[in-house]
Amino acid sequence: MKWMETVAIFLVTGIIAVAGNTVGYKHPVDVALIGYLILAGITLLGILLAEVLPVKLPMVFWISLIALLSTSPISPVAKTVLDYTNKMDFMAIATPILAYAGLAVGKDLPMFSNMSWKIIVVALAVYTGTFVFATVIAEAVLRMQGLI
Repeated sequence: MKWMETVAIFLVTGIIAVAGNTVGYKHPVDVALIGYLILAGITLLGILLAEVLPVKLPMVFWISLIALLSTSPISPVAKTVLDYTNKMDFMAIATPILAYAGLAVGKDLPMFSNMSWKIIVVALAVYTGTFVFATVIAEAVLRMQGLI
């Protein structure tokens, strides 16, 4: 994807996310906007690093690393980043992203209909495995912390 397309998608997603965060969760527009800009900046920087660095690692690695470093106690901007990004509700961000994903899948519906029924079995196995293992890990961590 070209950079202009990526930025345009981030812009549209940002407008919807900030509006949803303001209307649905009653956060001031300026706080929601700054929070979204911080999240978008971290994400765009991670995408850029994945493209330009000679070490070929997934962009999610670079995005996670930047987010981790920017919010760690050793970071001079950690308090500011956390203050603004904690005001961004997950559903306000996820809703436009999921809508975009739905449109992308809908565009490829003819290709999807040509796939074998086996793809449904694989998808169900992946979703079930992800849920079960996430539950097992959460259970173990909560037991180790003595919360359950």
